[in-house]
Amino acid sequence: MTGVGQQALLSIISHLFFFALTWWTLQGVQLEKIIKPNRILQARVFYVLLTIAIGSTVSNFFLDYFLWSKQLPFLFRGE
Repeated sequence: MTGVGQQALLSIISHLFFFALTWWTLQGVQLEKIIKPNRILQARVFYVLLTIAIGSTVSNFFLDYFLWSKQLPFLFRGE
């Protein structure tokens, strides 16, 4: 049961880290050029949704890779 809790904590930390990294990265992109003028609320919501989409995808990739690398030794144990 402790392993499940540790994995949940790792997943939360990973997602928050990649959300912050994605948000920081998106600050360098000029999305204002593709958004209509005077649509500030829609632009902010778009930034948040884009951050969640990209951050979740990247975090899931790293978590899957971490989990698979932990399971790889079972391939050679012959069980």
